[in-house]
Parts: sequence; structure tokens; C-alpha cells
Amino acid sequence: MKTPALTAVACALWFTHCGHAPVRAEAPAPAAPPASAETPASARLAYPSARQDDVVDDYHGTRVADPYRWLEDPDSPESRQWIAAENALTFGYLEKIPLRERLKQRMTELWDYERFTVPWHRGSRYFYFRNNGLQSQAVLYMADTLAAEPRLLLDPNTLSADGTVALSGVDVTEDGNLLAYGVASAGSDWKELRVRDVRTGKDLPDVIKWVKFSDASWTADGKGFFYSRYDEPKTGEELRGANYYQKLYFHTLGTPQSQDALVYERKDQKEWGFGGFVTDDGRYLVINVTHGTEQKNLVFFKDLRNPKAQVTELLREWNAQYDYVANDGPLFWFRTDLNAPRGRVVAIDLRKPAPKDWKEVIPQGEATLSSVSLVNEQFLVNEMKDAHSRVRRVSRDGKPLGELSLPGLGSVSGLQGRRQDTETFYSYTSYTTPTTIYRFDLKTGESQAFKSPQVKFNPADYETEQVFFTSKDGTRVPMFLSHKKGLKWDGTTPTLLYGYGGFNVPLTPGFSVANLVWMEQGGLYAVANLRGGGEYGSQWHEAGTKLRKQNVFDDFIGAAEWLIARKYTSPQRLAILGRSNGGLLVGAAVTQRPELFGVALPGVGVLDMLRFHKFTIGWAWTSDYGSSENAEEFKALHAYSPLHQVKPGTRYPAMMVHTADHDDRVVPGHSFKFTAAVQAAQAGDAPVLIRIETKAGHGAGKPTGKIIEEYSDLWTFTLDQMGLGGAKAAASTTSAAP
Repeated sequence: MKTPALTAVACALWFTHCGHAPVRAEAPAPAAPPASAETPASARLAYPSARQDDVVDDYHGTRVADPYRWLEDPDSPESRQWIAAENALTFGYLEKIPLRERLKQRMTELWDYERFTVPWHRGSRYFYFRNNGLQSQAVLYMADTLAAEPRLLLDPNTLSADGTVALSGVDVTEDGNLLAYGVASAGSDWKELRVRDVRTGKDLPDVIKWVKFSDASWTADGKGFFYSRYDEPKTGEELRGANYYQKLYFHTLGTPQSQDALVYERKDQKEWGFGGFVTDDGRYLVINVTHGTEQKNLVFFKDLRNPKAQVTELLREWNAQYDYVANDGPLFWFRTDLNAPRGRVVAIDLRKPAPKDWKEVIPQGEATLSSVSLVNEQFLVNEMKDAHSRVRRVSRDGKPLGELSLPGLGSVSGLQGRRQDTETFYSYTSYTTPTTIYRFDLKTGESQAFKSPQVKFNPADYETEQVFFTSKDGTRVPMFLSHKKGLKWDGTTPTLLYGYGGFNVPLTPGFSVANLVWMEQGGLYAVANLRGGGEYGSQWHEAGTKLRKQNVFDDFIGAAEWLIARKYTSPQRLAILGRSNGGLLVGAAVTQRPELFGVALPGVGVLDMLRFHKFTIGWAWTSDYGSSENAEEFKALHAYSPLHQVKPGTRYPAMMVHTADHDDRVVPGHSFKFTAAVQAAQAGDAPVLIRIETKAGHGAGKPTGKIIEEYSDLWTFTLDQMGLGGAKAAASTTSAAP
């Protein structure tokens, strides 16, 4: 199983898909309760004191104040005092809402179901992850056959008392005997690589430190693996210091890290990242060269048969995205968007690598090419048609072999394997279907369910429809609406509008317990497929970047206006949610159109668009955002930066900002400064709160219990602000169970 370019390294730099996956919609919800006379558990709040300093920066002649700069240091005594006071206010507020405990109970009940990942095969063994329901972290199992009783290989829940140590990437040797695995603590992007003997279940002494945005990739003989790391950061800078000069190393099993061989570095390119992996035949090391989150990459390689071979630059121009698919000796297949914004597959012979000698195998089609693999000597082509999956089979010479029959409007992932394999596995999920694992027999062309989860609800009670609305500039934008059957559209439905809109990340249908609970409360869950995402290829993505970023916010605002105009909901019953880049989306929308929303829930958001590039991996996002160091881009950034568009004397809707004290992807200072600014500016009575998770990061590896608590609190706050959080609503929660 090889990771395509821009997934192993650059994808790790992206926000949502590489951290906590966006909470997706699922099934529809009960008929909306009538407007309630109950009032939220708020009145004007006394917010913790946050001093304002006379800090001013000069950006190309424009002076910009930054009075809360001191909150960028989350570990200073003053910041810790402010954090404690804000959390005391927030949790004290939530404790008074009758609905809170009921929602948590229901979410816990629904979350308690067995779930699996897609299996993979190495040597004589199958490997997959399983969570029995409420385990903090999924557990890695192995089995000799699909029918055999699985054996526990690695349980990350034993690595910490509170479940905050998580696995982050695994790779198994070709013979299935050794496992390299990453361990991350408290949600940090930093991880350690360790090695376990699959036969004994015991760890070897090998430990690799200061790894970030990289997994291990074994050589064919299992004697060592490639990985990428940064230099050890200065003390105190581990979670805030900028990450530059990633280097690619080789670790020989049984030797200390200090003896690892440096395979490749570029002292002249501090922002380049290197992701190395070994081809399935063991012959080549392929190196994906990335520049932050730029959706273009280079591809280098090294012939591992020759110990003296140097790294060869195969694809040397930053002109497109190139994802390795497979190889037949020196013949390589790549998925690329070069001259094909929705993607195509080309064959490149290493002996004649000039573009004029490339052969197009799968041309660009009407759908967006998400991923391609070569299994059983045929290509499995996973496409997106209007943001939902379609899977085709294509021969090595490009002839169609049929289409995989899918249950409905959903998302497929997996479909990996070796060229000689006759089986593969994939997952299917939709807004109304919990993730089901299928085994696909490539000889017969038949799929059979391998693992089907049993969640305590009736999917037949819910429905999803896809609609299209017109954005401000006339662009047609799709949106999924999921809800319980029988809702009446009279403008009173509590509605949660979710978006992301960035970094070429598509939002496709997916099941979420948290959103099921929302819909059980009578809620509509809406997902808008905004520009900036990857739903329609590179042109769709680029239309929402840099000087065009306002298109993303216009699309989101357009979705809200469409829902209100068609009486799905009203401003008072409309909440908006986004995480990371989606947190920026919510922050921009609520500062541009505060009257349009009843509740705003920006999570782990990029909210200071003038300084984001100064922390950890923030510099990498300039490919999507631009930089305040560029005069023209500064003007665009300053015009929508949520922190800088907070206006004193404005009546803002209710807000619950949410972040984590160990987030070293989007540092919590973004959320701290934005919250302090909005609290000081708020002219209305709606509360502005911040929920700060402890011993957690951007989202990856967050324990199940913390996820349940977080979304219980978000939904409690939201429904309360909509007048639906009192005793009457709490009582209805119990009867919502099927």
C-alpha cells in the first residue's frame, strides 16, 4: 500500500483530513420542534479580563494593532490564568443547561458500536484496526485468514492512562513479521517511530524521535526503513517554533538513531518536504518533494539495487500534482492534473522520461479522479461525481472493465493492494450509512460485506438529498442536506451548516454519530461543497485561494441565504460549524455577516491571517492563503482576517470557539486572540465563549471520550441558543432513541 504524492507528507500539513476528520452529516432528523418560548441560559456575561497592549505592526504602510499578542504564548502565567478563567466560565455556563447530560448519554449510547478499518495483507497475515465502541483509541489486530480469530497486535490504550497517546501511521514488512508504528502524545504532530515484532508482540529497542509529517517505509528485505524528520527544536519551542529543513533518512534496524544515514536534504530549500517510500517490487525509493501545502510536487527516485546510486530527479518542474500509482520495473504510472484539472493517468518510462514520451493511459473524464491503484493487473479508479464516489475498473491499456456497484450516494476509500492480488478491500459510507467494510473479488467482480457496524438507529428513517445553489458571482455550488424524514420546512428547523473550502480537500458523504444526535433533535445537517476544496479538481480549488479566497466565504454565505430563502430555517435557527481552515471560514462569515447566523462554532481555526505563517507549519499554508509579507496579498488577507474584522459595538451571534492547548498545527493563540477581541466588541446579549481542551491537539488521535464531550457541549450550547435547550427538549432526547 503506497501513499500517493501530497498525501503522506503534504496531506499531513493540511488541516482537517490530517487532523480530526470533519464531523460529517449522516442521517436526517425528527420533525422540527415548534418554536419554543424557553430562553437560553444566558444573560449578559462578565468575561475574564484580557489586557490590551499597544502592539502595532506596520504592513506595507498600514499600521495594524495587535493588542492581544501576549495570548500567543499559551504557557505564560498570565495566559494560563486567562485560559483557566475562560474554561471556568464556559463549563459553568454549560452545566446549567438541562439538555447537556441527556445529549452526552445519547451520544455515548450511539458511539458504542464496533467499527473497523479497511484490512491490508502482508506475508501470510491480514492487519486491520478495530474499536469495540468506546475505546479511546482503535486497536491493531492481525489474523492468518479472514475467517480466523484475530489476535491483538498493538493496543495504544495501554500507552497512557487517559487515552491521549495515539498511533500515527503504521507500515508492515513485506513478510508480515515486523511493524513500524508512530506514537503521538496529547494530539501533537510530533511523533516517535517504534518497531514491534509481529511474531512475539514485543517491541525492539529502536526508537526514532522528532518525526513530523512522515511515516516509515520498509525496504523489501525488512532490514530498515526510510523516514523524514526535522532537527530537534529548541527547548520551549516544541509546540510553537517554525518547522523548516525536513530531511530524509534511512534507519538500519538494531542501530541507534544517531547512526541513521542521511538520504536526501536540500540546504538551499528550507521549505521543501520529503516523503520517501519503497515501491512494491522493492527496487526503487520514490521521493515525493513537496512545498508546504502547494498542490504541486516534484518526484525523485533512487535505484535501491545499486548501493552507489544517486537520487535522480524525475519530475523536476513545479507544474502539477503527481501521485505515484504503481510500477512495472522502470515503467511508472502516475495520476496527474497536468493539462487535466480533473486528473488523468500517464505512464512514464524511467529510461525515456521526457514528457514527449509519456503515454496517456486513462484520460480526463467528467468526474474528478480521486485515487487510482493497480490490483490484479487492472486499475481501480475512484472518482468523484458531484462530491460523491464512483469506482471504475480499467485495464492496463486503458480499456473499460466495468463499474463497481455502490449502495448509494456515498464515499469509497481503500481499494489498495499489490499487482498480483486477486482481492482488495474498501469502505463505503454515507450520511445515513455507518462505515461498512467490503471485500472485492477481482476475479468474479463481486463485493461482499466483510464488517457491517450495528448502530442503534434506523437508517430508513433518514434521507439525504443533493441540491445546488448559485453563489454571489453566479457559480453553481452543490450542497448535501440530511435530515429525518417528514420535516416541514417552515423556517423553524434548527440547522447546522458545515463547510471547509480549502487545500483541495473535498467534503464527501460520511457517517457521524455526533451529527446523528443533532438530527435526532429535529436538526437539518447541511454540507456545502465550497470552492477551494477538491470536489471538481484543481480549477475549483484554485478559485478559492489567495486573492480569490473571498469566493469561499461568498459560497458559504450563499448557502446560508439559500437555506433561509427556501424556509429550511431562519437566521435565529442557523448555526455554522467549521474546523481549522473551516474555523477560518466560520470566523470570516460571522464577522462579515453577523446578522445571518444564530450561532457560530469556529474550531481550531486560523483566525489571525497576518501572523499564521510565523508558527509551526503555518508557513506551508501560504500556497492557499498568500502571505502578509506580500503587499497585494496583505490587502486581501487583512480584508477578511477574522481577528482584524472584529468591530466594536457589533451585535454578534452566540459563539463557542473551541481549541486545544496542545494544538501545534493551528496554534491556540489564534482562538485565544479572536475570543478576547469578540468578547470586548460584543454589543449584544449573546454569549461569546471559548472551550479549551486540555491534553489534546488539532484533532488527530483525540480519545473517544473527549470527542463525545466536545460535541455534546457544542450541540448543547447551540440548541440552547436556539431556545431548545431546556427541560422540554431534554425530555424529548430520551424518546428519540429508536
